Amino acid sequence: MSDPKKSRPSFSPAIRWQISFDVVLRTALVLAVLAMLNYLGAQFFHRFYLSSQTRVALSSRTLAVLATVTNHVDVTLYYDTRDPENFYPNILALLNEYRAANKKISVRTVDYVRDAGAAAKVKEQYNLPSAADSPNSPPAKDLVIFDCGGKVIVVPGDAIVSHKLEQTAKEDPKQRELQFRNKPVSFNGEIMFTSKLLALANAQPFKAYFLQGHGESSLTDSGQFGFTKFGLALAQNYILLTNLELSAGQSVPMDCNLLIIAAPTATLADAELQKIDRYLTEGGRLLVLLNYASIERPTGLEPILQRWGVNVLADYVKDPQNSITGQDVKVRDFNPKTFAAPLSQFSLQMILPRPVAKVNWQTPPANAPQVDELALSGENSTLAGDPSAAPRRYPLMAAVEQKNVAGIANPRGNTRIVVAGDSIFLGNYYIEGGANRDFVNYAANWLLDRQELLAGISPRPVTEFRLMLTRKQSQQLDWLLLGALPGGVLFFGWLVWLVRRQ
Repeated sequence: MSDPKKSRPSFSPAIRWQISFDVVLRTALVLAVLAMLNYLGAQFFHRFYLSSQTRVALSSRTLAVLATVTNHVDVTLYYDTRDPENFYPNILALLNEYRAANKKISVRTVDYVRDAGAAAKVKEQYNLPSAADSPNSPPAKDLVIFDCGGKVIVVPGDAIVSHKLEQTAKEDPKQRELQFRNKPVSFNGEIMFTSKLLALANAQPFKAYFLQGHGESSLTDSGQFGFTKFGLALAQNYILLTNLELSAGQSVPMDCNLLIIAAPTATLADAELQKIDRYLTEGGRLLVLLNYASIERPTGLEPILQRWGVNVLADYVKDPQNSITGQDVKVRDFNPKTFAAPLSQFSLQMILPRPVAKVNWQTPPANAPQVDELALSGENSTLAGDPSAAPRRYPLMAAVEQKNVAGIANPRGNTRIVVAGDSIFLGNYYIEGGANRDFVNYAANWLLDRQELLAGISPRPVTEFRLMLTRKQSQQLDWLLLGALPGGVLFFGWLVWLVRRQ
């Protein structure tokens, strides 16, 4: 009778230690690979989008503003998150991009419909009106609240989306009354949010004065040639714009960071011209917008500009190869060494622009300012008053900068001037054409020496496209999607089954 063999354990201590070591090593390797992938992703990964309509990419100008934000900013979305008309998903996606670009920005949502307790705390914290407080006005709703250390800016949701009235299709052909709806046409979230962050990052806004008293269009004029949208563009750059009349006892105020002279139709008085000349000598910043109307009626600014190296010709440019109406000029050629260089991605649409050229001094004066021609017309351009001259390019705007002079300190800083041969292109009608609004941003920020805001094109409205159907059309679409398409699939499946059976 043989002794039964002693059973050996399935795993000896050595084998168990070997398996444990192998598991620990493999786990460590997997964690190391994940850590390396996360590091590489953080350094080199950029988001991609399957459709341009779903893309939320911040402009380089917004990123430049975000780089200046050093204090913590709390952003609260006080919204009804299930309302399909308030663009809440678009706003949240955009603000998440802001948070991803700067970790000092936090974003939270308070649904005032479904979270009454949190909504009440927000109302109390930011003193928001309610129906009980103001029976004659609607309570606060759909707001974006920026809070930076107690400095609060509230953006109403209605201001984020632009609308226009659009006629809708009649459900009943016999219906006589016209039907309209308030159609959303553009989403201006990035423009507004970036301007609010700029306001939070600066203690006081820059102050600009808008010269009046010589037939200039008003900042409150909402007509075609008014400057309401021009003023709003400056406000989005955190620039406070105020009217100014250089009366007998009034000179350019010392708190003037930027003086704007836009399309005067009458000649300025000698006393006014002397005050403007003194302002520039003291290191002032000036934006001059002239147009074809001042050819016959000189403003008086022309000799002052010529002393600063800018010559405004008494004529206007025609460029048929770069024109839509015959009176406009599509400007595509920009000086790559100036602040206008990024505009070369797009174009300006100027109306009957006057040539604005650099003065070619045979003997430059001592400490002559630097003058750069910013933009030129097409190579086949001519002057309206001299059509027989050989076609060539004409400069349409120029920039002047007085460099620092050793031992001399100007009370206002270093002189900077921008002169454009047209003002209509920044009026309410044309400012939305091409990159006209972007020119306002670039020119203003260069004049104010805000270099961090000169990188990239400013935020652009995103057009919202929607499919509008009548009730009958909607029912037909439902039958098509729920009946015809599945029925067609079943029918072809039955045909395939029938063929294979035979």
